[in-house]
Amino acid sequence: MRKNHLKIIALAFALQIVLSVAGVQAIAQTGVAAYPTMAPLDQYLISDEKSEIALARSAAPSSISDGAEVMVLGHEGYTTAVKGTNGFLCLVERSWGQSTDQAEFWNPKMRAPHCFNAQAARSFAPIYLMKTRLVLAGKSKPEIAHAIVTALDKREVPALEPGAMAYMMSKQQYLNDQGKSWHPHAMFFSPGDMTKSWAADVPNSPVMAANDPEERVTILFVLADKWSDGTAASSNMP
Repeated sequence: MRKNHLKIIALAFALQIVLSVAGVQAIAQTGVAAYPTMAPLDQYLISDEKSEIALARSAAPSSISDGAEVMVLGHEGYTTAVKGTNGFLCLVERSWGQSTDQAEFWNPKMRAPHCFNAQAARSFAPIYLMKTRLVLAGKSKPEIAHAIVTALDKREVPALEPGAMAYMMSKQQYLNDQGKSWHPHAMFFSPGDMTKSWAADVPNSPVMAANDPEERVTILFVLADKWSDGTAASSNMP
């Protein structure tokens, strides 16, 4: 069950996780993917900048996000809407934050607020920002995947820094059509497989792990019992 939970997260930069069993079955039964191509760009945008800033900041408690840099998505890509003071970076990821082999890569409903710490803002967020530029340039999923591999091989993006992590604690997050808002959680990024050293996925461990080979990172998930606004998260969530 714990591994099945991971399959419904949309991430990241995150969130770069294998298709859910239900999603695979749905495609197999209908023979048609729900989101085969990119929708018109305006469907991915949030028209009101203030609303996007608030949504981005909801990724983490206000004690963190109030001092964070905030980026918003426009027709030309992400731009800084609020300058930060504490090294954190908050933004709302869209569906292309996940791996290119995911069925919901083009789902225009997805909104995944992230608040990255300084290490992740410097060394992990650049991959997502690069993918965004490729998406806005009209590149296909194979072209995007190839560009990411090339950038990593040539070290055109920064190496992942130790201690890189992000908060995803927004009650308003929409991670995918099956997981919806899932759980509030924090993510820790590692260039190697830290599953064993963190004892992730063992019985009763609060830590789960998922590997994203496309971005060459292992993501460790630690669930929280509250949303960023301090309200309790339901224990009955999937």
